[in-house]
Amino acid sequence: MTFKEKLHLYEKLMRLDKPIGILLLLWPTLWGLWISSYGRPNWVILWIFVLGTVLMRSAGCVINDYADRDFDKHVVRTQNRPLSSGQVSAKEALLLAAVLALLAFELILTLDRLVIVLSVPALLIAATYPFTKRFFAIPQAYLGIAFGFGIPMAYAANVGAVPPIAWGLLVANMFWAIAYDTEYAMVDRDDDIRIGIKTSAITFGKYDVLAVMVCYAAMLVILTGIGVRFKFGAFYYAGLLAAAGIMGYHYTLIKNREGDKCFKAFLHNNWVGAAIFAGIALDLYYRY
Repeated sequence: MTFKEKLHLYEKLMRLDKPIGILLLLWPTLWGLWISSYGRPNWVILWIFVLGTVLMRSAGCVINDYADRDFDKHVVRTQNRPLSSGQVSAKEALLLAAVLALLAFELILTLDRLVIVLSVPALLIAATYPFTKRFFAIPQAYLGIAFGFGIPMAYAANVGAVPPIAWGLLVANMFWAIAYDTEYAMVDRDDDIRIGIKTSAITFGKYDVLAVMVCYAAMLVILTGIGVRFKFGAFYYAGLLAAAGIMGYHYTLIKNREGDKCFKAFLHNNWVGAAIFAGIALDLYYRY
């Protein structure tokens, strides 16, 4: 195997060819960065978080595939992944994940000490998420915490503290993650039942579509409450309204539980995060 071919396999292992995961991780981080800086983020801090998001999401994908390498062999969608197909060894994967995590850690060494402290639970949550699928009925909730931990870290970087609003945003993100990752899990439900993995799509059963919409609604209620509490303006609520419209579109995709349409809904969640961020950014821009 040539060096170029090996790099291509590492790229696939890190999912750099599928940026949706990076975007779903990045949007809530940007919410936190913008709100905590009143719409005027320090550009150095911003780029540290953007690059750190890419690195940690990549590391998380490698760890996920390492944990699931024996299961992935039995799922049509994942059986050709570099680890499950034997093209990349388990030892290589662990080394790659370690290098990515260390690079991400080095990035934050220039930031507030609280950011460094928070990076420890952030890493532990990201590293242990894949294993929650063995015993936790709704591992997507744990994923939501992992994907949202950039929010308290953003506050720590900008203000040196983690106020209640940061945890509120994190909880909102958790409900969002349950919603979009349930859509994702609906695609693999039959395979997951067969191999014994737990997912929210299996746990919710025939109420899966309802559960997705309830989680979307819970996210919007929390973000609306944050808007009222901190006196956000029309642009913020316009962003939430746009997100609600997109969520309504997702219902039309998932209502019949067709695999390709459920996957399309999952991918389309990028626009939910973008709409909310646009509302936050515009509101703060015209306020300050």
